[in-house]
Amino acid sequence: MSEKVISDYNGYDYKTEFWEKTNREYEDQSDRMAIRKLLPKRMDKFADIGGGYGRLAGEYLKRAHKIYIFDYSKTELAQAKEIYGDKIETKAGDIYKLPFKDNELDGLMMVRVTHHLSDMPKAIAELYRVLKPGGVAVIEVANKRTLPKMARYITGKSKVNPFDKKVANYKEISKDGFYNYHPKYVEDIFKKVGFNQERVLSVSNFRSKTLKKVFRTNNLVKMENAAQQILAPVRFAPSIYYKLRKPEK
Repeated sequence: MSEKVISDYNGYDYKTEFWEKTNREYEDQSDRMAIRKLLPKRMDKFADIGGGYGRLAGEYLKRAHKIYIFDYSKTELAQAKEIYGDKIETKAGDIYKLPFKDNELDGLMMVRVTHHLSDMPKAIAELYRVLKPGGVAVIEVANKRTLPKMARYITGKSKVNPFDKKVANYKEISKDGFYNYHPKYVEDIFKKVGFNQERVLSVSNFRSKTLKKVFRTNNLVKMENAAQQILAPVRFAPSIYYKLRKPEK
């Protein structure tokens, strides 16, 4: 990337180490549920930005004629190609300089990527550039304004203020940290870039080790289905999903 790389997954088996060896079935199902609700049912050209090994490909393979998975990690893209073969085309590169032409894509999505972005406005502007007028972008944002983060701040356990719009960089997570965002901050970016905001969902509302021990995954997923729309106005979930549209000319 032209900007600082926060997490380089080249040489790392993200599929196995992060998803298959850990208890993240609830999070995976929550993401899929949101995508099914927000993505258009029919598209010509579609791109999964930061799509890695294609974890979520099952949610869009039948929705688009031409599918690209874009990622910085060639390791993950090789896995995607091995899994999906000719059903997809992979593209490696810099999210701040996407390898697509202006107005090329009918739709795109970007999930579990924003926490790596050191320049959110620049990345969102690139997504806007490559979409056709009328095209849809589904973007997941890592939220700094969650209830646990509020509690930690109020009790003095964290110095990161979840109520202000300043971008949070959590250094304790990794050497370089992960970025989290206030919903109002990203919504201002969407508006400034030119997107129309059509729908918002609150996702992974019950992401908790305690809740996972108490409830079975299928019960959490049922609760999640109802909560995604109901809790959207308060923007308290770890992931906030946006359906955005580039205006017609």
